[in-house]
Amino acid sequence: MKPSPIRLTKQKLSPKAAAAKKVRDIAAAKTTARKRKKAQNQRIGQRSDSDLHHDGTKVKRISIKNNRGFYSRGTKKE
Repeated sequence: MKPSPIRLTKQKLSPKAAAAKKVRDIAAAKTTARKRKKAQNQRIGQRSDSDLHHDGTKVKRISIKNNRGFYSRGTKKE
């Protein structure tokens, strides 16, 4: 199967900038703190009606509506 020629990126970056961002994102995902949060998320289990937020040592479930809408304040000028 061929890969799709359509790129579904939200950021319009040059190829050089996209490559640099990929390196930064992978480095951030492999930090010790991030690995610990991912493992904790897997132990807790994700649900389709909420997202998990790590607040210090606690984990809170936030509704998808509140999370994607930045706690009802929106993320864009609407």
